[in-house]
Amino acid sequence: MNQTSHTGLSKPGLERMYRAMSGFVERKEMPGLVALVSRHGDTHVETLGTLSFTNPSPMRRDTIFRIASITKPVTAVAAMILLEECRLRLDDSVDEWLPELANRRVLKSLASEIDDTVPAKRALTVRDLLTFRMGFGSVMAMPGTYPIQKFIKEYRLGGDGPMLPNEAPSLDEWLKRLGSLPLIAQPGERWMYQTSADALGALIQRVSGKPLGEFMRESIFEPLGMKDTGFYVPIEKIGRLPGFYFFNQEANKLDDFDDPANSAWASPPAGESGGGGLVSTIDDYFAFSQMMLNKGRYGGEQILSRASVELMTSDQLNAAEREGAEIFFGTHSSWGLGMAVDIGRKEIYHNPGRFGWAGGFGTIAYVDPAEELIGILFTQRMMDSPEPPKVFDDFWTTAYGAME
Repeated sequence: MNQTSHTGLSKPGLERMYRAMSGFVERKEMPGLVALVSRHGDTHVETLGTLSFTNPSPMRRDTIFRIASITKPVTAVAAMILLEECRLRLDDSVDEWLPELANRRVLKSLASEIDDTVPAKRALTVRDLLTFRMGFGSVMAMPGTYPIQKFIKEYRLGGDGPMLPNEAPSLDEWLKRLGSLPLIAQPGERWMYQTSADALGALIQRVSGKPLGEFMRESIFEPLGMKDTGFYVPIEKIGRLPGFYFFNQEANKLDDFDDPANSAWASPPAGESGGGGLVSTIDDYFAFSQMMLNKGRYGGEQILSRASVELMTSDQLNAAEREGAEIFFGTHSSWGLGMAVDIGRKEIYHNPGRFGWAGGFGTIAYVDPAEELIGILFTQRMMDSPEPPKVFDDFWTTAYGAME
């Protein structure tokens, strides 16, 4: 157990966290994990277990994780930087920059064939991409239920589950494929997961004139000292990449999803996914989270204005726009710009104003401004469903239980 001084966190509470997190490793539900909780300047980190079930090297603070969908808040910050530079405006059409997505047509219904469409009522906007209301995304139904699902999978648009970075098309090719399909819902009328974040990444690349990773590095990673964050793991750092597992339902056991010795994350991808492509360490993501808690400031750097952070972390959806997304939000959460925002209480750790997100590869990070609390948990066991896994619940329960 990694001890710290305890001004915002109690020693008994942190011991409960250690026992709870250790249990998942001892029961071999995952080979290891790294957990961080910080409050009032008191930061506590647990590094438990090993890099994989076959590699006995211990988990460390500098272990590099595939962070999946907690990439999304980073992409949103990158877009807001362009907005503050007056290179984007929230309610501007994206047609100028993403002509592939101009003149949209929309399915008459989710069950419609892809040529059974009506015209879109309006153009897509920057705000639509940030709020995930572009009208296209993951269809939460069994594969093959609706005709559009076949094309989402065939075109590798990333809305049907995780996609390895070495299988990803270039952003230009991805946009071409997306633009060949109708929207599922009218722009601005419904929250849908995933696709908006990748479209936002493409927009950032087109507007900045730089690859997404390069723009993020210059505007976010370097100012925040996030030296191990990017869209792939350089060869000299590959030994810090842990094993990555999924639960094989048929075999009733954990199987490898990505082998570090031959990792899909070992070389630059053709397309850098703003929806889930980053790798990072617990301390790198902690720096990003501190910046968000501090209203855009980190050390001597002002990454975003206070006004931008407050807009990003406020609820941007109404009840009608959230309809159908209950599996993601329940009754306690909604969406800001690029991240979830708690609007009610369901568990002891849900607090109105708390913001962040989870990644399907077993990562989660939230900031609670009211409590000045940051919590980050990195594992590499793939989530089995949109419902939070027990390790997430136990981490947050013990994190909030440790507050003095």
